[in-house]
Amino acid sequence: MQVMLIYLNENQLEIKTGGRLYALREYYKEDADLLIVNGYPVNDDQELNEGDHIIMIKRGEHPSAEELEILMMARHTPGVHEKLKHACVGIAGAGGLGSQVAFALARVGIGQLVIADYDIVEPSNLNRQQYFIDQIGMPKVIALQDNLQRINPGTKINTYHQKVTPENITGFFSDVNILVEAFDAADQKAMLTNHFLCNFPDKFLVAASGIAGYETSNSIRTTKISDHFYLCGDGVTAAEPGCGLMAPRVGIAAHHQANAVLRLLLNKSPE
Repeated sequence: MQVMLIYLNENQLEIKTGGRLYALREYYKEDADLLIVNGYPVNDDQELNEGDHIIMIKRGEHPSAEELEILMMARHTPGVHEKLKHACVGIAGAGGLGSQVAFALARVGIGQLVIADYDIVEPSNLNRQQYFIDQIGMPKVIALQDNLQRINPGTKINTYHQKVTPENITGFFSDVNILVEAFDAADQKAMLTNHFLCNFPDKFLVAASGIAGYETSNSIRTTKISDHFYLCGDGVTAAEPGCGLMAPRVGIAAHHQANAVLRLLLNKSPE
């Protein structure tokens, strides 16, 4: 009997050459109602080929943490996933920038996030921050932790429901590989930047400035300020009457920050 190698839910499997999709489902997961072959959903039976990647899912069934990691690793490739899995990223601020950076990093499989913020979820936050109506009144770090665990239970979340000050920055973020600055106020941004870069000259800081309003998306960019300091935004546009913080532009800047973190962890320049 001739056999061939395929991948079922990203686990290697030898089957008889000429095997068919529905027969495979009947044997391994007969209750699966979503079949994906080589990245595309299929609705009909078909012959399988050497090297095919088949995903079988039962709607409403949650994969285990181990299964989820395997499926995510397939998207990123094992080498990339291993680097992200062992990374620790700090996020100072859990508002419009910080909550969206955290969502993006959890989705790519960062192994550990350290998040600090003293604020609570308010109704006005819902215009741009990754929270929900039923979380109003909760500490942001607690609400965010709950949301992140629903996205990727494999990411370890450490939270501090405290205001970040020069006295506690070291205690909060000494173990991170990279720190994301996600504050609103200019004085807080300056405080964090100066303290972190002075005390951790070999660690990277990814900050943001100039993200308000609804100016063109293309004005937001990632700029290298120094060897270990990158800034995302247009550097100019501040929140003021008639020019508030809005979800699209804040989200663009946050994802610039998240992508800068990703590239730094993979030893690539964010610019």
